[in-house]
Amino acid sequence: MTIFARRARASAGRMHPELSLVSYTLLGHLEERDGCRATDLAAHYALDKSTVSRQVAALERTGLVERRVDPDDHRVQVLHLTDAGREILAQVTESRRAAFKERLVDWPEEDLARFAGYLVRYNAWSSSIDE
Repeated sequence: MTIFARRARASAGRMHPELSLVSYTLLGHLEERDGCRATDLAAHYALDKSTVSRQVAALERTGLVERRVDPDDHRVQVLHLTDAGREILAQVTESRRAAFKERLVDWPEEDLARFAGYLVRYNAWSSSIDE
């Protein structure tokens, strides 16, 4: 797991040198949810609000995220991906898929099926403890 995390951090840095793995994670969450508040990001990932604030500020500076007023509550600002944010996230996703495909190309089907099952099981367990 440590090697996996180390490789993920390294690949994030290669995609955009100013952004961290946390930044890419936040971008992914914003895409999945079609936007959310910074406090929601902090709560979801159990991060300190100041950490999320710094990450969001970096994403805004690089033009990947923008704030919009919530139409239901004008006191609230919702974070959304910009077109550039969607593009960089798509590039990262494609790069990761290509890397996984390359690493797994020689694996027998049976091993791939078992590995996929383990990942599904692990992610289901991880999701249950996050809630």
